[in-house]
Amino acid sequence: MLGEIIRNLRTAHNLNQVQLAGALNVSKQTVSNWENNNILPSIEMLVKISQFFSVSTDYLLELDDRNYIETTGLSDTQLAHIQQIICDIIDRKG
Repeated sequence: MLGEIIRNLRTAHNLNQVQLAGALNVSKQTVSNWENNNILPSIEMLVKISQFFSVSTDYLLELDDRNYIETTGLSDTQLAHIQQIICDIIDRKG
């Protein structure tokens, strides 16, 4: 569910609810309500959440399970380094 996805993204980024609320300009209670599936974020807020965490809205809505990393502005060399790090991490999991 959306609340669990938001919670997982928040904790993966080592943020507490207050920090996420501040970044999105909402109250801590709002973040808590999202995470507990008491209320749903508006469409506009869904877009803000996706941009903040660099995921697609489809990912948040469980329509697509792919993750993305924002790499705009990085050089080809920097991108190659990041790609190698990702490959190393995947190889260690296997």
